[in-house]
Amino acid sequence: MSVRLGEILVARGLLSESQRGRILEAQKSSGRPFGVLAEQMFGLSPRDVEQAWAEQFAHEAERIDPTAVVPEPQALACIERRQAWQFRVLPMRFEHGELVMATDAVSLPRAMRFAGWRVGAPCWFVIADPEPLSTALRTFYPMPGFQPGQLQALLRQAMN
Repeated sequence: MSVRLGEILVARGLLSESQRGRILEAQKSSGRPFGVLAEQMFGLSPRDVEQAWAEQFAHEAERIDPTAVVPEPQALACIERRQAWQFRVLPMRFEHGELVMATDAVSLPRAMRFAGWRVGAPCWFVIADPEPLSTALRTFYPMPGFQPGQLQALLRQAMN
């Protein structure tokens, strides 16, 4: 069963049940997206709506273990090593004209923004657990001198 955007916003304490109901009523009459209405009617920030949407997407998205799959070389060539680490994305393959990229659920909002402005192809995201993603990034985008302790600091930073 899918998780609704309004449920996520209520669970995060950004909307009340009553506010969610009012947005749903407005959505029935206007046909406008729930997130847009939440921003307009109750002053939610676009960032809060984006993060909730990313959480919703992460619930529905395909899960992969990026250490069990070898990415296609042409996919890996789409971004630079620094970008892979900075935005915690691992290009995996091309499928039906779209670049399939792995990221973790926490990094998904930043990864989506990055893909929108940097990658020259439509992108589709799959979700990986943070540790296997880090292992795959070390394998396919090695950073000379990068120590395991630095990786943990990067993971903590990505979670904040």
